[in-house]
Amino acid sequence: MNEFSIGKAKLSDSLRISVLLKTVYIQTYAVDGVTFEFANFITKRFSTENIENIIKNNPDRLLVAYQNGNPIGVAEIIYDSICPIRKIPVAELSKLYVLERFYGKGIGYGLINEAEKEIRKNGFTEFNLEVYINNTRAITFYERQGYTSIGNVDFPMESNTYKNLVMNKKMN
Repeated sequence: MNEFSIGKAKLSDSLRISVLLKTVYIQTYAVDGVTFEFANFITKRFSTENIENIIKNNPDRLLVAYQNGNPIGVAEIIYDSICPIRKIPVAELSKLYVLERFYGKGIGYGLINEAEKEIRKNGFTEFNLEVYINNTRAITFYERQGYTSIGNVDFPMESNTYKNLVMNKKMN
């Protein structure tokens, strides 16, 4: 395995991060192929301009795993999130996306550990995330990292709604 490194997202990587996010989203969630709903969603949500704005406005929000200088995974932290279940402020792991060909190589583990270090450094004592209820691979991964389910929430997308599991980890 080639070595990988983790660092803050760089503005110059916005296009590549955009493509990575779109790719992982389609591989994970497009169980019926690329519907118009998914195409509209990822084109807007993961646009290069949107990624650039995130990096410019909050450079600590995106962590990127690099191999040979190329993005292979991304973690996004939202510091001003509200828990949809308990209605309290809590840091949120909004995304943990790793390109499929790099599964099982410690990339996700490295990204989540780095994200947890960042939120502790910023004074948070717990971390939330939402994961699609049918994404058993991700749920199992999060459980291995010490996250527990605290409830379900709906994720609306155009005319459809998808069930997400809300998971939480207390930081020691």
